[in-house]
Amino acid sequence: MSSLTQEANPPQQDPATGRAAARNADRGRRRRWLVLAVIAVAQLMVVLDATIVNIALPSAQADLGFSDGDRQWVVTAYSLAFGSLLLIGGRIADLIGRKRALIISLVGFAGASALAGAASSFEVLVAGRALQGAFGALLAPTALSLLTTTFTDAKERAKAFGIYGAVAGAGGGVGLLLGGFLTEHFDWRWTLYVNLIFAAVALVGALAFLPKQGRDKNVKIDWPGTVTVTAGLFALVYGFANAEHDGWSSVGTWGFLAAGVVLIGVFVWLQNRVAHPLLPLRILRDRDRGAASIAMFVSAAGMFGVNLFLTYYLQQILGYSPMETGLAFLPMIVVVMIGSTVATTVLAPRVGPKPIVPLGMALSAVGLLWMTGLDADSTYLAHVMPPLLVFALGLGLVMSLSMSTATAGIDAADAGVGSASVNTMQQIGGSIGTALLSTLAAGAATDYMVGKTPTPDAAIQAQLESYSTAYTWSAIFFAVGAVVCAFMFRRGAVKQDPDAAPTVHM
Repeated sequence: MSSLTQEANPPQQDPATGRAAARNADRGRRRRWLVLAVIAVAQLMVVLDATIVNIALPSAQADLGFSDGDRQWVVTAYSLAFGSLLLIGGRIADLIGRKRALIISLVGFAGASALAGAASSFEVLVAGRALQGAFGALLAPTALSLLTTTFTDAKERAKAFGIYGAVAGAGGGVGLLLGGFLTEHFDWRWTLYVNLIFAAVALVGALAFLPKQGRDKNVKIDWPGTVTVTAGLFALVYGFANAEHDGWSSVGTWGFLAAGVVLIGVFVWLQNRVAHPLLPLRILRDRDRGAASIAMFVSAAGMFGVNLFLTYYLQQILGYSPMETGLAFLPMIVVVMIGSTVATTVLAPRVGPKPIVPLGMALSAVGLLWMTGLDADSTYLAHVMPPLLVFALGLGLVMSLSMSTATAGIDAADAGVGSASVNTMQQIGGSIGTALLSTLAAGAATDYMVGKTPTPDAAIQAQLESYSTAYTWSAIFFAVGAVVCAFMFRRGAVKQDPDAAPTVHM
């Protein structure tokens, strides 16, 4: 009887114990949001560094005296190192522990920024930028994995990923504005030194709030895959860049390009045969994911080109200050965000990516062709902003939808590498696009001056010819991408797994 009474009246929890548990839960909740703040600061630093130096590039070029053909490496060194090492970055974080990986990457990124900011030569600046990209490739997947493991409650996790995604999305615009402000009111070197402030804030937070995490002893690193893909991507980018100096008929140019193709081929062959592939090819065999990856590659190549050449046009032809240049890009950022929101929340659920992504690419191509008419007498409101907004609308329809499509339906075990793969396509597209467009633009300027007297007016026209050439080729990229994606994407909306972990893109 006593046992029945005991079961009917279970022992009540001590009120003091309940209050202690509530306090612990409250502390844990606050700690999680502090961890998010640390991760957000670190992520903002990485994202804005892809654009912050663009605005400062004309000032850096004038200070260090490097050529138009070489200036691309200041941008390319960062995105190439970031993109080629991004896949291995997450593996290393698992191998050494995420807290340790975040601390190492923050210290390394700050050190690389200090090196680049203090550069007395072009070579040191490029080396610093490459090191930034390398440590960024460790930082970005580490931050994302920390976010995933910190927020396990579904509602909290959705909110945390929303904040993280907003920071990642706004980083490019923040970089343009901050780059203009620092270059104009301080010095171009502060576009690099500012990272020391971001890194210090994130480092203090990481040491204070991140719990210790052990290494995953089951992690295996695909070193042959890492070496072949990194060397192959570098050879491709260097081959395109080398064409500016030695020409397209040079043995060196085609030698590097051929070596890059062979090494990428070896990488693909290895991924089908190693036990722990760096990039499981099953992720890319899906038609929609393959088309989305191509779209990210093409759009990044065109976007990086516009950011670079339009920056030079605004500052060197129209006489804009760095701050005015940053503000001139604001309408583009706003329209890209609007286009992305409409594409992913309104259009995609109804019709899927097949009509939207090709349409976006076609719009971007039209905007770029429109930009080829810019000359020394053009004005921003009448001549620059209209084609820029058309280009931005197209880009918005392409990028966000391509990102979400590239990671839709991926198994939970492949979620991390799936996010890394689409980000790699974006960064490498930017690297190859910047190298190729810079080479074509420099060649166009040189060809224009053949047989002409080198007067200031002729030099300006040569610059305009180089920018027009870059816009034309970017438009061709987008046009070809539109045709390819129109054939590759399946009809209808992409099916999403409601139980899948959310993925965020850098």
